[in-house]
Amino acid sequence: MKIVEFATNRRVTVVMLMSTLVVFGLISFKRLPLNLLPDISYPTLTVRTKYLGAAPSEIENLLSKPIENAVSVVSNVVRVSSRSRPDVSEVVVEFLWKTNMDFASMDIREKLDIVDLPDGAERPILLRFDPALDPIMRISLYGDDDLITLRILAEEELKPSLEGLSVEGGVMGSQAISGVAAVEISGGLEEEIHVELEEARLASLGIPISKVIRRLAEENINLTAGNINEGEIEYIVRTFNEFQKVEDIRGIIVDLKNRIPIKVSDIGTVRKSHRERKVITRVNGRESVEIAIHKEADANTVTVARLVKERLKVLEKRLSKYSKSIHLEIIFDQSRFIERSIREVIFTALWGGCLAIIILLMFLKNVKSTLIISLTIPLSVTATFFCMFLSGVSLNVMSLGGLALGVGMLVDNAIVVLESIDRYHRKGYSEIHSANRGASEVGGAVIASTLTTVCVFIPIIFVKGIAGQLFNDQALTVAFSLTISLLVAITLIPMLSSIKMRKNWGIKSKETETLDSPIPKPSKILYLSLYPSTVYCV
Repeated sequence: MKIVEFATNRRVTVVMLMSTLVVFGLISFKRLPLNLLPDISYPTLTVRTKYLGAAPSEIENLLSKPIENAVSVVSNVVRVSSRSRPDVSEVVVEFLWKTNMDFASMDIREKLDIVDLPDGAERPILLRFDPALDPIMRISLYGDDDLITLRILAEEELKPSLEGLSVEGGVMGSQAISGVAAVEISGGLEEEIHVELEEARLASLGIPISKVIRRLAEENINLTAGNINEGEIEYIVRTFNEFQKVEDIRGIIVDLKNRIPIKVSDIGTVRKSHRERKVITRVNGRESVEIAIHKEADANTVTVARLVKERLKVLEKRLSKYSKSIHLEIIFDQSRFIERSIREVIFTALWGGCLAIIILLMFLKNVKSTLIISLTIPLSVTATFFCMFLSGVSLNVMSLGGLALGVGMLVDNAIVVLESIDRYHRKGYSEIHSANRGASEVGGAVIASTLTTVCVFIPIIFVKGIAGQLFNDQALTVAFSLTISLLVAITLIPMLSSIKMRKNWGIKSKETETLDSPIPKPSKILYLSLYPSTVYCV
């Protein structure tokens, strides 16, 4: 084969080629995203619309059916179903697998814009289920302070600091954490101002509740008033009239009766309170505030979690200035599961590679041959990382499982090629001549064998559904590693075998085997089985 002759005659070129693959592989390994599982995208969208006070039958006729008719004409739609409940309509749109959900979402929004919804219905919300949108970390904030204070501290201090936003007048503003997309706060008590009106007082003054609501909305505004140009300077005019304290609400004039202003404080009471609680979080039996960290889609989960932990150490020191009893505790960390799973897979792969090398040394009884074959394992694995980076495959349990699966298969081609080379060398041929003839003789068989194995895994790439998305990375990883091992077997193995080394690298045996040597006992059984007249039962 010409490629074998090229490898033995151009040793420096082969070394440079393999070194390039190793360097690119190491660089790609550092840049590969590290996740627990491959990216799984469900081709499903849910349109949720609220219409307060409506019965299920009204929801179905006024919301669900019009939305179903509008979204059913979108391309690649497989099935449209709906669920009508009191106050809420949910329309589920299922698409074909491999559908670009970003474009599908845009098409759905365009169709929803032309749907004629009844007055009082809220704007439809488009929901998309994606496991990657789940938080990678959940942090609990708890202490002896009241829950309102903890909630304010989480929203005004911790959240801006973790998102990298500056805290006006605070001390926790800092640079953004690379990879953090959003920080979500839940639990605790969310502060709210309650205006409790006296119904009897309103009735005696003839003031409807709707007028009180309208007056509160009119006084609590923050609007832009345009721009003013003065020479080369342009001023932005805005009206700042939002409520700053409880007294501002109490002093709002609702109406005039006999030229006497009626204020909010005259018809009710205004007090600080909290919103109705929908989520309660507890840590060790104590109520707390939960902080959920969401990462960007292409960010490395382990790296983001490590950066968040470093920021939390700084924040916990600063929180101690507010109160010694306030603590931050990580209650969920997805990176721990990822690191543990990846560590176990890597450990298994390394053990498999070491056992393969030991077995090779036991059977080949030649250190040079064992070293040559053993070199194919790390080289093929490292070069596989480069192929994974180019194809967008991340480091996850499935892809690393594919590497572990392929470790034992990587040495097959090298063993076949090296055994053929060694056979010619024992016949008395020179190192270069043995490498050329031996590798060329079995080159076609090795290529056919490798392609046959690769063809077994390639169809998995075209499997649809969740199974296809889960095993796609594993199939690609096995195919990449076997293809690279083939390239190594027909280039690097002949090149290294053509190098003359010391003769004492072999493990000495009691006697040298020749064609006239006595046949060992295990081989006698194989020798006798060649006779057709003999029948063996196993």
